[in-house]
Amino acid sequence: MSIQAAGRSAEWFFDFVSPFAYLQLEQFDRLPASLQIEPTPIVLGALLAHWGHKGPAEIAAKRVFTYRHALYRAQRLGIDYRMPPAHPFNPIKALRLAIAMGGSLDVIRRIFRHIWRDGQDAATPEGFASLCEAMRFPEGVQAVEEPSVKEALKRNTDRAISLQVFGVPTFALDGELFWGEDATELFIECAGSRAWLDSPEVRRVSQLPVGVRRAAPAAAPDTANHADSPAASR
Repeated sequence: MSIQAAGRSAEWFFDFVSPFAYLQLEQFDRLPASLQIEPTPIVLGALLAHWGHKGPAEIAAKRVFTYRHALYRAQRLGIDYRMPPAHPFNPIKALRLAIAMGGSLDVIRRIFRHIWRDGQDAATPEGFASLCEAMRFPEGVQAVEEPSVKEALKRNTDRAISLQVFGVPTFALDGELFWGEDATELFIECAGSRAWLDSPEVRRVSQLPVGVRRAAPAAAPDTANHADSPAASR
């Protein structure tokens, strides 16, 4: 496969609550070296509310399967993995911490590893303080309460919704979305060439008519304050 990504960039939307975002990040060394990745922390719970979705962790049987699947993927990929003591957890402060610390991939990777490699709590007051200490940024406890940091997270989430992002992790590249750790291979191929996306069968399935619709679900909850809403799932 020929990778021709020089001068191009992809936005990567993630939430620390997602084990699959951690697993995908640990595979970034497989991405084209010339492709610039712009990491964007967002609130998954707000996406779920916007689209009227339940997350896997809100469906008992699906919750167990999701945890098993994430563990299986980690083992198959050879990625160090240990779930935090409780899940789902509220990731809001961890997301804000990434923003307050500049949002580099190095910062984001360290936070992910604290939670998903080392299995540490990052949601309780004590756990979050420990995360800030581990990040050598103890002032993070106060920094995450800054209005500008809160607004940045809300703005990121609003941007994701405007791009039709419906879950994490998601790559956005040239108007196309690639959702899920298991779409990593697809993203790599499409970052190198549009040949698959532009093939006749892909075009056909992308425009299939809707055969039947379910009755409309109840109205989604108000997400006006979604930057302070806990994420519930993958």
